[in-house]
Amino acid sequence: MASARPECPGEQWEDTNEPLAKKKKTEDGPGTFPAGDTSVSIYETLEAEAKGLLNNMYEKLYKFLPEGNMWDGLKYLKDRLTTLKESSSLDPICIGLLGNTGTGKTSLLNAIIEHQLFLPTSGYQACTSCMVQVSSGRGQNYEAKIHLLSEEEWQEELKNLVEVVGNPDEKDSDVDEARQKLRVLYGKDAETRPYKDLLKAEPLIQIPPLRCVVLEDEQVEKLSEKLDPYVRSQRGEEEPGSDAEKALDRLWPLVKYVEVKIPKSDVIPEGVVFVDIPGTGDYNSKRDDMWKESIKKCSVIWVISDIRRVLGEKGHEQLLAEGIKACQGGMCQDLALVVTQSDNLHLKEYLKERKVKNKPIRNEHDAIIERNTTVKLEKGSKMKEKLQKTLESDLELLQNPDLVYTISAKEYWEGKYLTKEETEIPKLREHVRTVYRKEKKKQLEGYMSEVHSAVLLAQNNFTKEAMDLYQQSDLESFVEGKIEALEKEIEKCFAQLEQPLDKGLEEAKISHADVLPQLISRNTNRNSNQGFHRTLKALCQKNGVYMSPTFGYLDLNTALAQPIYDAIDPVFAEIFRRDDPCPVQAAETSSSLCASLRPCLDKFRVSVQVKIQDIRQTRAVTSDNWKIKFFIEETNIILNTLERKIRKRKMDIYFSLVQSIQSDLRPHYEAAAKIRGTGTFQRMQNVLVENIGKETKGGMFDDAKEKMLMQLQDLKDKIKMQLQMAISIMFKVALFHWEELAEELPDFKVEYREINRLLELLKTV
Repeated sequence: MASARPECPGEQWEDTNEPLAKKKKTEDGPGTFPAGDTSVSIYETLEAEAKGLLNNMYEKLYKFLPEGNMWDGLKYLKDRLTTLKESSSLDPICIGLLGNTGTGKTSLLNAIIEHQLFLPTSGYQACTSCMVQVSSGRGQNYEAKIHLLSEEEWQEELKNLVEVVGNPDEKDSDVDEARQKLRVLYGKDAETRPYKDLLKAEPLIQIPPLRCVVLEDEQVEKLSEKLDPYVRSQRGEEEPGSDAEKALDRLWPLVKYVEVKIPKSDVIPEGVVFVDIPGTGDYNSKRDDMWKESIKKCSVIWVISDIRRVLGEKGHEQLLAEGIKACQGGMCQDLALVVTQSDNLHLKEYLKERKVKNKPIRNEHDAIIERNTTVKLEKGSKMKEKLQKTLESDLELLQNPDLVYTISAKEYWEGKYLTKEETEIPKLREHVRTVYRKEKKKQLEGYMSEVHSAVLLAQNNFTKEAMDLYQQSDLESFVEGKIEALEKEIEKCFAQLEQPLDKGLEEAKISHADVLPQLISRNTNRNSNQGFHRTLKALCQKNGVYMSPTFGYLDLNTALAQPIYDAIDPVFAEIFRRDDPCPVQAAETSSSLCASLRPCLDKFRVSVQVKIQDIRQTRAVTSDNWKIKFFIEETNIILNTLERKIRKRKMDIYFSLVQSIQSDLRPHYEAAAKIRGTGTFQRMQNVLVENIGKETKGGMFDDAKEKMLMQLQDLKDKIKMQLQMAISIMFKVALFHWEELAEELPDFKVEYREINRLLELLKTV
């Protein structure tokens, strides 16, 4: 598609696709938080002081550094300080809002951020047409960054749109949407033109060269007005005019996702990112894949469903299952069912249908509160039961008393029946703050430990006698032996999965014949599948995964693999548990098999640190204690870094079963998606049933098992390799011959005292 710089009012083209989160902040100083939240204020102050300390150290060291080549130890110290100076102590905390079309995700998000009509909402149709990320920053203005599909991604979507409008079997709503997109970009009767013709055609709107648009305004209402055409579903609306004022309305078919930043906020802490995920599948696989990947990366997931659907349908249960999988295999540590529109109640109808009538209901307020309480108890107990079957028993999420929230965005603003507190919007906000505070402290502790280690390394008074003592103690050989022992422990730990994998494998081979018909048809009535035709087509186009506006979330690959997951989930959760249920002291002495990976690593950590302490007791020289403490601190950092990498790798391992099955079935999905003409629906079904049967007999599930075992083997090898590399570097820089330098390094005792003071303060918050 041709590209040029537009002349649309109120816009500017961005010369980079760099995320807003990485843009330079416009103000110095800590972000804001609700008044009285002193812990967050202290965290920000401590981080700022640690940054100042690092700057002072760097300036001292920089004056000393020689020109040209420098010793390895000095280069390592310089690079370490530079990295710490430039890095943030807190990674983004992503909160995913996952729900079907029209469940009120956007209304909830507007209430959370305290801007009623910021993102588009509607009382009668779904509005959000793309994924929207919302966060707060330190700037004064409201900003939005609209990311467009690439040229290649648009060509894929264009091909799909042409197929939809040319297929008489498609649903009218799908045809209308496809026709609208084509007309917006290529003009009247665009739907009658062939794909190759449209591919060569010039669009009616000039496309920004780097496929990105930036909007900015001081006032929230004005930015909302500018943003509206990009994120609002345009179905059923007339084709926009050709004048400059209407030109921006033509870009909405190309929007991939949107980033929004509001000014520093009293309700959203900086570092929290809300992700509003559209409730339907998409013609474009890249855009459609984004929400799947977002779920895996979210620290918190809210499954959103309105009160009527929660009471009468099971769509939210499918999404909760996805949320639980994200807790098991992804980064998610917190999951909740958020029931929206709790004010949607007809009093006479409710009084007639309520089961418990021993308590008088005086008005709508009492009825809403009673129903909310019932929903929270019923859904909360079922949700907890499912979590207990899948996740480790002592996971903090299972101790959370609030797994279900019943909220009303409408009542939050209007207050006709409920107080603001009763809408539970403030309660959700407080939960976000609690998650933020906990994560902020945890990550800040890790950051300050790294600063502490750098200060210890910078002290150049590790004597030659002490170095000789460490070399004579054969510490490096001892550690290498412990790494070999750790490798064997990990191998035994992972071996626990083999039996449940085999059990699940056999069950999957038997059950696939029953699972398949439930997913690729709706019932045996001849005409009942008519509305499911488009859904099955989309399911095949998306390689077996599709979020249907009518039938909810469908995942054929996961459904086929589910018997295997049912068998391995308890063991997998135990192996990769986040918290060690056993005291570290037990890990020191126990020679038995560790059921979890974490105790294996802790056992290694303790044995190495005990050995270092033993050598320290042999030579109790105060000047040498700096490097002894460095060994201890650096060992903790190495193991903590390794654990973070394991958590990320766990995601790939867990989902390798589904990805293997999807890979084997991809040719058959593609073949089914290409079917046209008479009997398309039945022929698509036949292709899937026949070929999934063949793949099952040909070893599809066996291959999936082997790929998971290979991933585990690779993880074990990488743990060993990364430990060897990190420990080797630690010894190299710690035992560096500092006295051979032309002059001594600057004195960092002041910085050492200061970082210890900050660490002690952090423990008290």
